[in-house]
Amino acid sequence: MRNKFLGQLEALHEMLLEMGTLVQIGITKAADALKSQDKALAKEVIESDNEINQIEKDIEALCMKILIRQNPVAGDFRLVSSALKMITDMERIGDQAADIAEISTYFDKPFIKKLEHIPQMAEATIKMVTDSINAFVKNDLELANQVIAQDDLVDELFTTVKNDLIALIGKDANNGEQAIDLIMVAKYFERIGDHATNIAEWVVYSITGTHPDTVAANN
Repeated sequence: MRNKFLGQLEALHEMLLEMGTLVQIGITKAADALKSQDKALAKEVIESDNEINQIEKDIEALCMKILIRQNPVAGDFRLVSSALKMITDMERIGDQAADIAEISTYFDKPFIKKLEHIPQMAEATIKMVTDSINAFVKNDLELANQVIAQDDLVDELFTTVKNDLIALIGKDANNGEQAIDLIMVAKYFERIGDHATNIAEWVVYSITGTHPDTVAANN
């Protein structure tokens, strides 16, 4: 029975890695579609969201099977229940990558400002997603905490992008439409960072039995 359970956990890890890879590819392609104004690439991202949604359902079904049939002990129960929480955040990341891709289709003229900080946000959030999934699979508490700390950088980059674009609107109202679209893109990347942080926090819970939000609330 234990061997079967361990096999199911291994399958869970593999499926989470697969979902994480799909999400990472989606963010990367969305960022590339934005920078190059590549509408065909943006369409790929939007269409691939269905694949992410399907693997979320597959992982959810496996987790429920483990919980119902294996009756896992406390530590294993935390691991499986954390995976259920994580895939919700991963699915939302996929949605937000698709949202970024959709906005990228709106651009058909030169950007009002060189895209500098938004690609940095993309790079940072891709790393956060990658590291949060790896932290779960490797049971790596230190890596999970590194992801949580990284969220501050993404928040700072969002503030920089927002302030720069608002200043451009102030200089010329004709910049308004594109500036608002770019602020939305930056906001989606900021939300991706939040979801990656959520994943890392559930990793912390799966390992320690205590969620970081609970610790913060008690301090």
